[in-house]
Amino acid sequence: MTQASCSLSSPITLNYENTLVLAIELSKTKWVLAAQVPGLLRVKAKQTIEPKAEALLAAIDGYRDRSRAAGRTVERVVAIYEASWSGFWLARWLGRHGVETHVVQPSSVPVDRRARRAKSDGIDAELLLRTLLAWLRGEPRVCSMVPIPTEADEDERRRVREREDLMAERVSLVNRIGAVLATLGVGDYNPLRRDRRTRLEGLRTALGDPLPPHAHARIRRMLDRLDLVCAQITELEQERDAVLDKEAPDRAEKMIRQLVELRGIGVQSATVLVREAFVREFANGKALGSYAGLTPTPFSSGATEREQGIGKAGNRRLRTVMVELAWLWLRYQPGAAQVSWFRERVGGTGRRMRKVMVVAMARRLLIALWRFAKQGVVPEGAIVNPAG
Repeated sequence: MTQASCSLSSPITLNYENTLVLAIELSKTKWVLAAQVPGLLRVKAKQTIEPKAEALLAAIDGYRDRSRAAGRTVERVVAIYEASWSGFWLARWLGRHGVETHVVQPSSVPVDRRARRAKSDGIDAELLLRTLLAWLRGEPRVCSMVPIPTEADEDERRRVREREDLMAERVSLVNRIGAVLATLGVGDYNPLRRDRRTRLEGLRTALGDPLPPHAHARIRRMLDRLDLVCAQITELEQERDAVLDKEAPDRAEKMIRQLVELRGIGVQSATVLVREAFVREFANGKALGSYAGLTPTPFSSGATEREQGIGKAGNRRLRTVMVELAWLWLRYQPGAAQVSWFRERVGGTGRRMRKVMVVAMARRLLIALWRFAKQGVVPEGAIVNPAG
């Protein structure tokens, strides 16, 4: 789901006489603008402003005044900036002020391939401006525009990503506790058990002595942090699972429910698929596979041909969950078409080839699940859990 007020899926014919085209190079310390101003088409209108939205709006008003002085009136403003740490707030803010804003994938912007090239914020802004002008002329392949999610969709993703961070933090705490105990010769302690604090008091070192006081105190403090992390994970998982019992689910929640009906897919995997990918609009399955970073990257030039593996340039969370689902699909959906395709090509090959081919299967499975969630097309041969 995208905000039509911010960005359009296809460019509208550009009228140079009344359209202000603006490129914004963002950074924490300054914003550099490059603009094509009606009436000043041969003038490189560049300027540096403070990294504030109000300063950007003032700069746009300044360009309007310059255009008016040249005998032109700005009726349309089109802006572009690169997807980065700043997110999409600026696109939404500009959309509310009548500016058509596009966010470009940085890796898709064509750059000079010389080994040594000049680089500055001004040069990058000028490159963004030329890229946007080409895209507005009707050259869709010149770059890849990022769909701008609604604020609600973006906010829903935060729970998925927060749980991922908390899980990583839990693993880190468990490993650190284990590392402390390993230096004392203790190896039979599981920090994730409910009786972890009771068992801590009874631990003995390899020499049969109680834990040293500082080691004991450090582990207790880490257990305090672990308790907090586990409680927060439980809270997030309860909010996640509540979708299954919600009386009036929205479009995304309906897709989550639908995916859970397939054997081998749990609510966590379904939530990641929907929140990270399926709420977006993709032209076809190839675009979805590219977004997940599951597309191949061949190197073919002259007589040289080799495969470099998958691109890994897309959403790593989506890619990770799809590889996990591919292995689960082999176990829980043995009659599915994707599993048959996998077995025909793997045969009696070794473990390495199985790992390579399961990634290729993950891409095919992703497209099948996307069609199932969007159009209700059940993957061929897949088993659907009975309702209730």
